[in-house]
Amino acid sequence: MLAVSGPCISINGVLKWSTMTAARYVLLALFLLLSPILSIASDTQLFDGKWLTTVSCPNFRDALGFSYQFVSTVKDGVFHGLHGTDGEPGYLQIDGTIAVDGNASLYAKGRTGSKEYVPGRDTPKGTAYGYNIDAHFDGSTGTGTRVEGRPCSLKFAKQ
Repeated sequence: MLAVSGPCISINGVLKWSTMTAARYVLLALFLLLSPILSIASDTQLFDGKWLTTVSCPNFRDALGFSYQFVSTVKDGVFHGLHGTDGEPGYLQIDGTIAVDGNASLYAKGRTGSKEYVPGRDTPKGTAYGYNIDAHFDGSTGTGTRVEGRPCSLKFAKQ
């Protein structure tokens, strides 16, 4: 005996889902399983775009202070900034990732420029250096602090 009742079909007393109802439940289950993944994927792009990056280091021991600005980019949560010409004396490159909560672990590497800006002043021009930066981004602004060596601060402004 065949009987239709709502989303189910009864054949000889055994309830079975209709094909359309079963498809709806499968799609709903897939949506519920995939929605957190899709949300995380789009969250990694929260900070994508161009950022005006300002690096400021005050006078430190016998070294003069300095400050400069350059445009950095963020794509899929990956930060990249370059001041100067890669590999040349005075250049600085900053790379790292920004988490969905805005916390960022960045690493700066570069080569020294004029001796007046290097603590100790015995370091030859063009000497390689590197340091970590703890940073946080929030909406269209961000701040950072150099972890090792001379004190330096960073500011980020989305363009």
